[in-house]
Amino acid sequence: MDLPRNIHPDAKIGKGTVVEPFATIQGDVIIGDNCWIGPNAVIMDGSRIGNNCEIFPNAVIGAVSQDLKYNGEYTTVEIGNNTTIREGASIHRGTADRMKTAVGDNCLLMGYVHIAHDCIIGDNVVIANFTGLAGHCTVEDWCIIEGQVGIQQFVTIGTHSFIAGRCGVRKNVPPYVKAAREPLSYVGVNTIGLRRRGFTDEQIMNIEDIYRVIYVQNSNMSAALKIADLELPASLEKDYILNFIKASTKGIMRGIS
Repeated sequence: MDLPRNIHPDAKIGKGTVVEPFATIQGDVIIGDNCWIGPNAVIMDGSRIGNNCEIFPNAVIGAVSQDLKYNGEYTTVEIGNNTTIREGASIHRGTADRMKTAVGDNCLLMGYVHIAHDCIIGDNVVIANFTGLAGHCTVEDWCIIEGQVGIQQFVTIGTHSFIAGRCGVRKNVPPYVKAAREPLSYVGVNTIGLRRRGFTDEQIMNIEDIYRVIYVQNSNMSAALKIADLELPASLEKDYILNFIKASTKGIMRGIS
């Protein structure tokens, strides 16, 4: 017996992709090769999914934005290659702000994660169960966000950062750090994660020195940035950290208290 699948004839589905019974795929959808679309998953208009992705049961991809300013403009959800979206997760299309919501390559979005409109998620990002991102957020490459985290709109989380579970993220989180507590605070450099990804001991020590100046030795951010810029050795990591903080008009999370 051939169990029902609701696949629109205009949908483009790649070679080797398996669509399980009771999944729904609307017409303006492109799915790459060798994907797996689980039972009761819903892939809606405007969805663009790469190769080798897994979409688990009851996930919803491409629903229109919940932003009350959304006015029906044509927008998309774009998901990269080798990304897994677990059961019950939801990813909404963009609005006129960015015109898309995007998730990169090699990501894992665990059960019941919500990615709102106009969020941009980088490559190699892991977001654990029941975490929610409000609209317009940016999560850079190699971030790990634990479960039950709530991320306020327009927040940026810097590359290689780690956010502890059950935290509220209301300010930008600089790159390479661990963040925890309420209100969200700097609790150190993400040393274990950086080592796993090939950073040298010298690079990690330089990053620790930068954040020691910024978060431990100084209470005035402008003074801390000036000291770090003038007194610490040049490195790509230093440039990235300082430029990230200077560009953070929303402000960055607090230091050690």
